[in-house]
Amino acid sequence: MSYEFLQTLWFILIAVLWIGFFFLEGFDFGVGMLLPFLGKKDEERRAIINSIGSVWDGNEVWLLTAGGATFAAFPHWYATMFSGFYLALFLLLVGLIIRGVSFEYRSKDANPAWRNRFDWMIAIGSFLAALLLGAAFANLARGVPIDENMMFTGNLFTLLNPYGLLGGVTTVAIFLLHGANFLGIKLEGELRERVNAFAKKLWIATTILYIALGVFTYAAGFWARGIVNPGIVPIAAVVVLLVAGYFINQKMEGWSFIMVALNIVLTQVTFFSMTFPNVMLSTTNPLYSLTIYNASSSQYTLTVMSIVALIFVPIVLAYQGWTYYMFRKRISTDKKTLVY
Repeated sequence: MSYEFLQTLWFILIAVLWIGFFFLEGFDFGVGMLLPFLGKKDEERRAIINSIGSVWDGNEVWLLTAGGATFAAFPHWYATMFSGFYLALFLLLVGLIIRGVSFEYRSKDANPAWRNRFDWMIAIGSFLAALLLGAAFANLARGVPIDENMMFTGNLFTLLNPYGLLGGVTTVAIFLLHGANFLGIKLEGELRERVNAFAKKLWIATTILYIALGVFTYAAGFWARGIVNPGIVPIAAVVVLLVAGYFINQKMEGWSFIMVALNIVLTQVTFFSMTFPNVMLSTTNPLYSLTIYNASSSQYTLTVMSIVALIFVPIVLAYQGWTYYMFRKRISTDKKTLVY
């Protein structure tokens, strides 16, 4: 395989990893944020946690794999992004730790105050992670200050620009809606009805934010910097989000979940198509941008990585698919059936 082919292949593979992460962890974060608002009683909150209890940590593997693959395949991309976004990524890590610890410790004590405290920590950790990821990707689409030595010359406040914040808030809204749809297909009884009613309100707010982000993206001219035109993909992303509203109103939770999932996938496809072959756009000088060509590892490294991925990726996918199949049943608020 040629060097250029391997560089393009690994850009696509890393894009797939991020798309998988946003798709799977998106509803995961959404469920976490909704926990203290939809669960009125302890049994209801336990049912909500049980809906993702068997999959949430497996979903985070996609984030770790995406980070690891970026480090190995594009070390200059990894170094510039992780040093430039250091504080933001540190806060992301804090959010993920708070969330993970809360899942584990919540059921250690039956005291309502203890459990309520960890429920809110799950919600805050999920919100923080969703907001920061959305803001980070919006800034990667917009471009950040990078000098001729591939060094990020901004700071945390550079990332907190209106477009970055809008990207973060919109990501939070999309994940909330994704989580509500997931709960709709996992729960039953009164709690399921409450989730469906909440999803209707969420869909309106999410659609407004998503369209505003799309208009901002066109108006700001980010599109013109992409070498590959994503064409009909972003339009399809808007369409499936609008169609999701129909299915939500018809209480067809499975279809509404698929539509919002497609919206997330198509949005990420748009992002990576807009930036290719760049991996980090420089607002200082376009010539200082990091590309798949000047940021990648050697041909030998990419070849070895391709062989390893060919062996282990199918195994990981099969295991995760098996997990979702085994825990596919609906969850009630009956204490005897709840694990967490």
